[in-house]
Amino acid sequence: MEQLDQTDITILRILQKDSKKTAKEIAAILNLTPSPVYERVRRLEKQGVIKKYVAILDKRQIDRSITVICQVSMRYHNEAFIEKFEAQVQHLEEVQECYHLAGQVDFILKIHTKSLEEYHDFVKTKLSKIENIGVLNSTFVLKEIKQSSEYYI
Repeated sequence: MEQLDQTDITILRILQKDSKKTAKEIAAILNLTPSPVYERVRRLEKQGVIKKYVAILDKRQIDRSITVICQVSMRYHNEAFIEKFEAQVQHLEEVQECYHLAGQVDFILKIHTKSLEEYHDFVKTKLSKIENIGVLNSTFVLKEIKQSSEYYI
């Protein structure tokens, strides 16, 4: 993979803030012509630096205002159980993020639901059905202080 230069980094910063910016708009910001900017963006996509473009939704407007951080500890830690959990959690639509950790807790899940009742139903009918879960510890977000999808580069 090629090393990112300052122009690449600036393009990535711009696209992280607004992925709908066109090559022409980015070129104007950078005092370049659109063609090399377009080529750089395509190269960054091809190299996998830019993985995809998404719309970030307002969770309140789509009725997903309850955010839960769920800590999951497994009973047994062999490779098969871990891989099975990772595969099964992929199919849980309520789970926005999942991280495998080192330490006391094995996994952290970020979950969004409409209500506490919906979260309770999710745990009861979906999450608790996954084999080998030992302990679930749920923490409910009171206020979101900072949320960003941007990486500092």
